[in-house]
Amino acid sequence: MTSTDHRRQHLLPWQVVFVLLAATWGCSFWWIKLGLQMLAPVQVAFVRLAIGASALVVVSAIAGARLPRNLSTWRHLFVVAMLMNSVPFTLFAIGETHVSSVLAGIINAATPLTTLAVILLAFPEEKPNAERVIGLLIGFLGILVVVGVWEGLGAGEWTGIAACVGAVTCYGIAFPYVRRHLTGLPESGIGLATGQVACGAAVLLPLAIAAGPLPGPIALNPVLAMLGLGALGSGIAFAFNYQIVREAGPSTASMVTYLTPLFAIVVGVAFLGEGVAWHEPVGGLVVLLGVAVAQGRLRAALAALARRGPAPEIAPD
Repeated sequence: MTSTDHRRQHLLPWQVVFVLLAATWGCSFWWIKLGLQMLAPVQVAFVRLAIGASALVVVSAIAGARLPRNLSTWRHLFVVAMLMNSVPFTLFAIGETHVSSVLAGIINAATPLTTLAVILLAFPEEKPNAERVIGLLIGFLGILVVVGVWEGLGAGEWTGIAACVGAVTCYGIAFPYVRRHLTGLPESGIGLATGQVACGAAVLLPLAIAAGPLPGPIALNPVLAMLGLGALGSGIAFAFNYQIVREAGPSTASMVTYLTPLFAIVVGVAFLGEGVAWHEPVGGLVVLLGVAVAQGRLRAALAALARRGPAPEIAPD
């Protein structure tokens, strides 16, 4: 199928899909918090993946996308499912039993930094130049500001923060693995995403059963939250992401990280009544600054401004 055919299948321009993707992933932390009212952390992760896999099967059927047929591809998808779905989704759910959804969403903004750190370690051709090192250091400083290390934290808060950071680290390992083993394959992005999410759900099924009966009563809000988390956050969002990558490129797609924390803060405050300490959004901005420096975006923006130069003066009449 040509790129023109792919574009014809999409009803929305990629710019609109970009905002919808940021909003969906930003709301995911709110939905996790609601899901925890009814489910154990590993059950939250399993249910979102099971619903997400079901949604992607439907999308694949509509798009005519086929699942991979090569055994080696399925082996790589299993690894990616562990690193990008099963483990981090469980860790974020564990983290949100101790910290706010706002804090979890802001920590998630460090994903590009952990990804860059892993790429520098795993790919010898990627040189750790000064710009990348400075960006990583700024991002690390931002994380320290986000958690407010100078104020001291209780054991529960440290557990929650460590779980969220562990989830982000998994993402950082997953993206380079995808780059090395799953790029350039003949299968469509939707087909790969469907296989990946299905593998993630299968891995967590026995753990979800072993977690025992539901720790909370079945209620409308948690049920709706899990439907949104699964069908949108773990299902349709993957299709959104692949559309942006195809039409605008992976560099533009990665910039969704800049908007996701904003939506996480807004919904956490508006719908969960969570408080936001001054250092959390400030630290989030520092993290995003580190991302911009490490990716060369800040330099490119400054160079563009320099080329534009000062506005021309208008001569008086």
